[in-house]
Amino acid sequence: MLLSRLIDRDLGARAELAERSSMVFALALGASLANALTGVFQRMGVEHAPANSTLRLSLLTYALRRGIWLAGFALMIVSFVLQAIALHFGRLSEVQPVLTTELVFLVVVLAVWFGFPIGRREWAGALAVTGGLAGFLYCADPVDGTLSPPLWAWAVTGAACSATIVIAVLLALRGPRWWRAAMFGTAASVSFAFTAACTKVVSGFAASDWASLYRHWQTYALACFGALAVFLAQNAIHAGPIVASQSTIVLVDPLASILLGIGLFGDNLRTSGPWGPLEALSLLTMFTGAFWLAHSPLISAMKGSDQHQLLLSRRSRSAGLADGA
Repeated sequence: MLLSRLIDRDLGARAELAERSSMVFALALGASLANALTGVFQRMGVEHAPANSTLRLSLLTYALRRGIWLAGFALMIVSFVLQAIALHFGRLSEVQPVLTTELVFLVVVLAVWFGFPIGRREWAGALAVTGGLAGFLYCADPVDGTLSPPLWAWAVTGAACSATIVIAVLLALRGPRWWRAAMFGTAASVSFAFTAACTKVVSGFAASDWASLYRHWQTYALACFGALAVFLAQNAIHAGPIVASQSTIVLVDPLASILLGIGLFGDNLRTSGPWGPLEALSLLTMFTGAFWLAHSPLISAMKGSDQHQLLLSRRSRSAGLADGA
């Protein structure tokens, strides 16, 4: 009888864990989809803005008068909320890698909505991202560490991330355009990763008592590093080729998040025996697919800033939506 109860309890715990993992995965996928739509809508909202408004306040005032851009901003908020909930219930090393599927969703949106043809590069990249991600999550089987890292751990991690950001920005001040874009993208990725770490903790504070958020320094760190990440990402896009900035942002962010999950929150990944090499192979596959997608002509054209190639106006229905909104 006792053995039967223990077995039932173990099966119940496993079922609850599987249900939670499925929910976390679905939330992270939802955040990725919202991110992809955000990029499309906001690009549509500013594609006809004056060419001399880049990095000026006039670009923001122009965008705020466009309904389609505001829809993208609303989706950005939805993405943040979904990611925050996913991080509250899931692990950093589990949630952040899923966000690489944003590129897959972006290709699907451009193909289905705008009628762009999907070539072999896009198919191969999408399969590599999804297959590599599934392989990593299965092989790693992340286990919770601590939900409340000590202050010294935060200090060491924050100092390491800040130093990495500063070094990357300094390196971005010189060199060819592709190098500057890549370095700004690296700095933005580390900022995004640390922001996600703060979000995980702040979401726990919010779940217990919203009124206490102002008492925790992580709330202010989230706001500062989040704003810094957005600023650095815009500089990465402005500094050089989009494929250079997009590649580093997509590749460095999940890798930095995995390291933060292990080093700061103590996430335990299954690395004994063949699991470690299989995880590395899965990550390599996922990153290779993300790299292919980032270099796809679809992504490059949609993310690019060349006002002479307004590819989002390819179909009259999308142009009409942008103008009417």
